[in-house]
Amino acid sequence: MTIHPVSPNTVLANALHRAEDILTPRILATSPERIVLVVGAQINGAPHIGTSLVQSLAFAMAARLRDRLVLPIEVLFNALDNAPYELATDPATGNRYQRAYAQVLGEHALGDLVSALYQPLFTVLSRRLGVPHRVETYTEQQAGEHFRRTWLRLVPRLDAARWCLAPSTGTPHLRIPCPHPGCGWAEKHAERTRVRLTNRESAQVAAICLHHGPYRATITPTEGSYLDLATLYRNMVKELALSSLRGTLHVMVKGGDWVFGSYLVDEALQAVGLTCGQLPARLFCPQVVTETGAKLSKSLIREGHAPLPEGAADWMLDTRQWPGTVAEYADRLLTMTDTLLSDPRHFFRSYSAAEIGRMMTAPATRSVPAT
Repeated sequence: MTIHPVSPNTVLANALHRAEDILTPRILATSPERIVLVVGAQINGAPHIGTSLVQSLAFAMAARLRDRLVLPIEVLFNALDNAPYELATDPATGNRYQRAYAQVLGEHALGDLVSALYQPLFTVLSRRLGVPHRVETYTEQQAGEHFRRTWLRLVPRLDAARWCLAPSTGTPHLRIPCPHPGCGWAEKHAERTRVRLTNRESAQVAAICLHHGPYRATITPTEGSYLDLATLYRNMVKELALSSLRGTLHVMVKGGDWVFGSYLVDEALQAVGLTCGQLPARLFCPQVVTETGAKLSKSLIREGHAPLPEGAADWMLDTRQWPGTVAEYADRLLTMTDTLLSDPRHFFRSYSAAEIGRMMTAPATRSVPAT
């Protein structure tokens, strides 16, 4: 049995000879000196097959672009350590609070977590395809001067974008963890968090802690409190910062579930002044779904809200359970990415967990041998 799927034609697939052709307009418009494919994931536990699929496709696409364009290519992995580690509710007000992985584990333990869960696969993919990569945690990203300056410049214009970033409330979630030693709790939905620019180089944030009451924090380009932004808000600031870097084309590589959310991010970016041509280049990868068409969710399955789909295996929810080595797992992923990238019809679609399992376990030889 061949591992190649039978994929229907679509409007987009019919317009392309190769999946990477979707990036051609942006490449021609910017004439980049180098390209960076940016892929991220919340490091809130072991990765599942959907995460591995997007990561392996980022490396495979990078190799194809390098060979075609003869440009320096890099994969950048954003390890999102601001994912919630624990949640609590204030019994007096009903307000929700959270402590993120960054506040609970600390820098050293976070580094160990990334090294254990993600670095082995990245190392194999990088060596197999000859594509360099680097890892940046959100803690490192938000502490960077360029990121913080971008946020400070955005604050006076945020009113124009706030309904794009939070369409239901108009309050983009900014969380500044309580600075009390050993605390780190922050109001999850930022209902009572207030931001005030004190000058062009500084902002003061007023917030309320679950345990310690009101507190204030200062944000400057080079120092100050941890700047925890909710998903759409964080992506807006990151992409706004990357859009201002000359000579490098950053391509946002995301799972297919991001298609809808990216509409709001793009509207927010345009609301604060970016033109359509300045919006980030995006590549949406195939999504792994259940038999109902819903995204394969390890949290729903583990919490008992959904069953493991028929034809799926436990290793799809926790890739550490793959019955083999990391190198073998990477080779299977690369075999599958060869298939998905062999025709736009195979790339711009979703796959059931059972079909992904079939392609990952069927005997096959890569069309481009690993080196």
